[in-house]
Amino acid sequence: MTKRRVVVTGLGAVTPLGNDVETTWAGIKEGKSGVGMLTRLDASLFPAKVAAEVKDFDIEKYIEKKDARKMDRFTHYALASAIMAVEDANLTITEELGLRTGVWIGSGIGGMETYENQFRVFLEKGTRRVSPFFVPMMIPDMAAGQVSIHFGAKAINSCTVTACASGTNSIGDAFKVIERGDADVMITGGAESPITHMSVAGFCSNTALSLNTDPNTASKPFDANRDGFVIGEGAGILILEEYEHAVARGAKIYAEIIGYGSTGDAHHITAPAPEGEGAARAMKQALDDAGVSPEKIDYINAHGTSTPYNDQFETMAVKSVFGEHAYNLAMSSTKSMTGHLLGAAGGVEAIFSVLALHEGILPPTTNLETPDPLCDLDYVPNEARKEEIDYAMSNSLGFGGHNASILFKKIK
Repeated sequence: MTKRRVVVTGLGAVTPLGNDVETTWAGIKEGKSGVGMLTRLDASLFPAKVAAEVKDFDIEKYIEKKDARKMDRFTHYALASAIMAVEDANLTITEELGLRTGVWIGSGIGGMETYENQFRVFLEKGTRRVSPFFVPMMIPDMAAGQVSIHFGAKAINSCTVTACASGTNSIGDAFKVIERGDADVMITGGAESPITHMSVAGFCSNTALSLNTDPNTASKPFDANRDGFVIGEGAGILILEEYEHAVARGAKIYAEIIGYGSTGDAHHITAPAPEGEGAARAMKQALDDAGVSPEKIDYINAHGTSTPYNDQFETMAVKSVFGEHAYNLAMSSTKSMTGHLLGAAGGVEAIFSVLALHEGILPPTTNLETPDPLCDLDYVPNEARKEEIDYAMSNSLGFGGHNASILFKKIK
C-alpha cells in the first residue's frame, strides 16, 4: 500500500495561556506562565493550591447558549478549538467533503464536572431531576461527536482514551486514517477539563500534584526541586490533510506529520516503566515509521510533567534512543507554562511542535533553576531560542503505561 502524505493546515486552541493559538503561542515564546491560584474550587479543601485554569472563556462566541448547556466544559473547549482550526485552515466542509472528513479527539476523563454536578442533583433531588443530557455530556467521545455534528464530518468519528497520552494517540491515529486513504481531512487533538473536586482530590491523594504554593514556580520540569505536576485544562486541535488535497486548494501548510509510535509499559498503573523503556520504544517506532534516523531530530517537546520519576525516566529514554545525539538535540517541557492538560496535553503540545518548525523558535522550559544531575540534557532553559529546525517530535505518556510519540517535518 502506498502511504499518502499528511500535512497540518489548521490550528486551534484554548489554554491557560490564552483562548486562541496566537495568544497562547505568544505566551510560550515569552516564557509566560498560565498557572495561578486555584479559583474554580475552594482551595482550602486541597493540599494543592495552584492550577492552570482557562480564563475569560466564552463558549457563546462560538455556539448558541441553548446548545452549550447540553455540553460539558471539555466539549466547549474542543468545539471552540475545532472551529478556530477549521477557520485557520480556510476550509469549507461541503456535503461532499464531509464524507471524506473525519474527527478523532481524545480525552482522558471526559465530563467529570458534569458527573459530579449531576450526582449531587441525584442525591439531593432524586432520579427525575437528573439531566436527560447527563450521559452524552459526560462520555469522553462526545467532544468528537459534537465536532462531527457541527461540521457535518461523516468519515471516521472516534476518541482515544489513553489518559495523558490521549491527545497524541488521537493525532497519530488520525494521521494513519489519512495515510491509508480512509479520509482526506481529519479534525484531531485532545480536550480536557479536570479541575473538579474529585479529580483534584484524587491526584492529591496519589501525591501526583505539586504542593508548591507559588504559582510562578510550581511547575518546574527537569529541575532538582520538582515535586509534582500542576493540573491544567483546555484543548488543542489540528487539521490534518492529505498533501495533494491541501495543495490543490492552495492551503497554508504548517508542517508535515511523518511518524507515529505507540507502546505499552505493561508495568504499573501510574509509575512509568524503569528507565522509560516503553517511552523509548514509542520514540523508536515513530522514527522507524517515518524512515528517519535519530541524528536528524532537532527538537523534542517532552512529556515533562515535573514529577520526579517521569522527568528522570523520559531523559533516560531519550538517551537510549538517540545515544550521543541526545546531547545535541533540544528538548523542552511547555508544561512549565501551561501546566499539565492531561488528555489535552498532546494536542496543545503538537501545536507547539508544529509552530517551532514553522517559525524556527524553540519553546523554553521555564523555572529550571537547580540542575538535576539525572536530567542533564539541553532543556532550552528559561528562554525561547531562535533556531531553524527540520524535525520535531512530541511525546505523551499516560497512567496505565500508555506511551505515544509523533514526528513532524518542516515543509520546504
